[in-house]
Amino acid sequence: MQSILALEDGRIFRGHGYGHPSEGQGEVVFNTSLTGYQEIATDPSYAGQIVVLTNPQIGNYGTNRADNESARPYIEGLIVREFSPISSNWRSEQVTDEYMERYAVPVLAEIDTRALVRHLRTFGVMRGVISTCESNEGTLVQRAKGIRKMDGTDLARVVSTKTVYQFDSSDSRNQTGAPLLTDGFLPGEEARRHLLHVVAYDFGIKHNILRMLTREGCRVTVVPAETSAEDVLELKPDGVFLSNGPGDPEPVDYAVRAIRKFLGRVPVFGICLGHQLTGLALGGKTYKLKFGHHGGNHPVRNNATGKVEITAHNHNFAVDPESINANEVELTHVDLNDQTLEGLRHKTLPLFSVQYHPEAAPGPHDSHYLFYDFRRMMEEWKG
Repeated sequence: MQSILALEDGRIFRGHGYGHPSEGQGEVVFNTSLTGYQEIATDPSYAGQIVVLTNPQIGNYGTNRADNESARPYIEGLIVREFSPISSNWRSEQVTDEYMERYAVPVLAEIDTRALVRHLRTFGVMRGVISTCESNEGTLVQRAKGIRKMDGTDLARVVSTKTVYQFDSSDSRNQTGAPLLTDGFLPGEEARRHLLHVVAYDFGIKHNILRMLTREGCRVTVVPAETSAEDVLELKPDGVFLSNGPGDPEPVDYAVRAIRKFLGRVPVFGICLGHQLTGLALGGKTYKLKFGHHGGNHPVRNNATGKVEITAHNHNFAVDPESINANEVELTHVDLNDQTLEGLRHKTLPLFSVQYHPEAAPGPHDSHYLFYDFRRMMEEWKG
């Protein structure tokens, strides 16, 4: 089927449609990862966004339940150069075209994705519409202009779990419906009572974050985004985790208020949106990037060691380092591409956060050590 992308500035791209014959609307961003299209599609941080993948061939290794990062895809649409109609991988359970159709995700292929990415790099992220139903360019451009901007939009409460649940690594299934992959650490009920207890805020949490926490010997209780600090403290956590998520951090003021109440009372670790909310809780400010960071190849320097980590990124906003009180907070990580702030740590309180994704999925594993650091911080605080 024929498909069309219309951007709010009037730029049009026509190609072939796959996946679900429908219309997708959102901010158009690009991701430079070479693999991991299924993990990208199911990352709740992409809610409200159409994703352009710069790797030219997508779909060739199919899809499977184990690679889901949540219960379903959250992207509004997918744009690729070449979309494979077949899958060639022993792990594949369903070809990608059928997977996208199953979850009503429209796919636009056989366009010049390099031209589209250069356009977004030059003029910045912009709203767009993918459609297989409407061919009138003017109509689609007007629809694109009418899409709500990400600025000022709280999407965390939209994608968050509505109920409290225990993430159980000993279960054969999980919240995504996929078989769990573990490293053999499957504690019994008696042992679980003595594990470190982490309460994880779900602002759009990825499955692999929960898996990494359990691998560090934690039992994890996941709570909705709007859970109060008082309710969390009643659960007697050894640590609080602040997850990734979509949208603008500033409207998520309920989480900022909760984080301030945790300061000095329980160890806190934040990733992505959790990092931005931590910056706001410490009196800082956030701002929107021109076209965001999305990909698995971003170099980040650890200021404490001088080592450079290759990291996975997925964010449209960043914390302004000039707004952070240097007397209280140490800036721990910096992006070597554009010098944006990628990590911070409180100098006297048990709190640290990073902007990038140490859990990867997809991406390199250079930063897995941060989950160990969180466990060690909880053990020292508890002791």
